Parts: sequence; C-alpha cells; structure tokens
Amino acid sequence: MNTRQEHILKLVVDEYIRTAEPVGSKFLAQRRGLDVSPATIRNDMVELEALGFLAQPHTSAGRVPTEKAFVYYLQHFVEPTSAPVADKQLRCAVEECEDDDRKMRTLAKTLTDLSGEMAIVAYGGNRSYYTGVANLFQKPEFANLEIVQQLSAMVDRFDEVVEDIFDAVSQEPQVMIGSENPFGEHMSSILVKYSLPGGHVGIIGIVGPMRMDYGRNIRLVERAKDILDEDV
Repeated sequence: MNTRQEHILKLVVDEYIRTAEPVGSKFLAQRRGLDVSPATIRNDMVELEALGFLAQPHTSAGRVPTEKAFVYYLQHFVEPTSAPVADKQLRCAVEECEDDDRKMRTLAKTLTDLSGEMAIVAYGGNRSYYTGVANLFQKPEFANLEIVQQLSAMVDRFDEVVEDIFDAVSQEPQVMIGSENPFGEHMSSILVKYSLPGGHVGIIGIVGPMRMDYGRNIRLVERAKDILDEDV
C-alpha cells in the first residue's frame, strides 16, 4: 500500500464511520489531499480491495471497509481524544450512588447515552449487566438479519461470554474488532478492568458496530475506569 492508497483508506473508513454508506471514487476525488482523477482513485480502490482492505457490496456501489481495514485504521490513525469527555456525567454516575449495583448500572447507562452504543459491566464475581441494545438496533448494520441473530445469541449467552473473557481483559483499554470480538464478529468492543475494594476487579466496556467512533469511545472507557479507580 502506497501513501496515497493509505490516505484513501483512511478517508473511506472516516466516511463509512460517519454514514454507514459505501464510499465512491467521485466523493473521494472532492476531498483535500487527493489531487488525482476519480479514475486513478478507482484503480487504487481496486488494489485496496485486492489487498483485503475494501469490499464492494454491490456492482454499482462504492466500497466499504473490511475488518482488516478497521484493524489497520485503529493501529495507524486512531488516537484517543485528549479533550475532557463528559467527565461530569461519568463522575456523577459513580459518586451519587452508594450502592455498588446501582452505581455500576447507572454508569453503564451513562456510557450508553454518551457513546450511542451498548455498555457492559461485570463485577462481584458473578454480577454482570448490559444496557443499550436498543441503540444498536437503530443502526443501519442491524437491518441485516445475520447481525441481529448474532447479537441475540450473544445476549442469551451474555454471562457465559463475560465469564470466558474476564481473566483476559487487562488494566488498559483493549479494542477487539470483528473476529477477535467475543460479542460478535460483525461488531467491536472496548473493554478494561477497573479496581474494586478489597483488591478485587471488575470489567467495564462499550460494544458496538465496527464503524464506531474508536477515539471517543476509548476515551470514555478510560475515564470511566479512572473514576472508578479513584473511588476505591
């Protein structure tokens, strides 16, 4: 992949995250930094498709990023925002609830509201909770029956999935995309462990489509963890 193709890939992923629509060469030709013809861009997109970074859902449509493209995008282009991310809402969710169950449920709902995705928490050995499934069903991806069935199967097995991954989640945010994501191969998750009194730990995270806003959501999960750790 040359520098121009890498730039095209970033533009395609950026636009797909924003719209959930296939991205065409005419649109890309209008972007700054690409002083080449739509035909040249089409040729580059064909090569990116051959490399496994793009797919063409319909003959006449533009291209969409593949799982490989999202992994590359995360590794090379995503940086968690350094700007404050809803600290007040996250802190209120933690500090205004003395009961641990209510605190974690309130925090999960706050993450759901802020991210527009699904949030999960697990704590206390066998307590786990998710919220925000309705957010996912409103997204264009979930018009696909296969993705809906996959999400429904995950919800049915939620406690089992959390138990399987609990020990593997680290103290730093982990992003799992597509086939690496325990909550479904068409989605992504951002998970992190946080501290509990008595030396115990819990998990908090965000689950959504592969085209989620990774920079913002990583920062949300980081801040939620930091605030929980401060509360110990």
